[in-house]
Amino acid sequence: MIRICQLILLALLGACGAQPAPLMFGGARHETTVNGRDYVLYRKDDRVEVIRMGWASSGEHQEIRATMIEIVPWLTGCDVVPSSVQGDSGEMRARVTCPKGLR
Repeated sequence: MIRICQLILLALLGACGAQPAPLMFGGARHETTVNGRDYVLYRKDDRVEVIRMGWASSGEHQEIRATMIEIVPWLTGCDVVPSSVQGDSGEMRARVTCPKGLR
């Protein structure tokens, strides 16, 4: 019985998809696909979090991270503050600066 409950819990967790970090709860959610790879971006105030969906091989991580930085202005209209970028090709967080109308 415990084994069945564990399997059900695992299946439910797998169906959750991209969830933001607690700091980003309530932020605007954006989704996009670039070069066949799906990304989910959350923006809240002057912060963004970008999550890559799916698996990536070891040789793809540098390109994926660059793509994650590039999609921020496409989806939000705000620029990434380069010195604030943290994370890897699976999940990246950064501060952004936005034109006056997008704050």
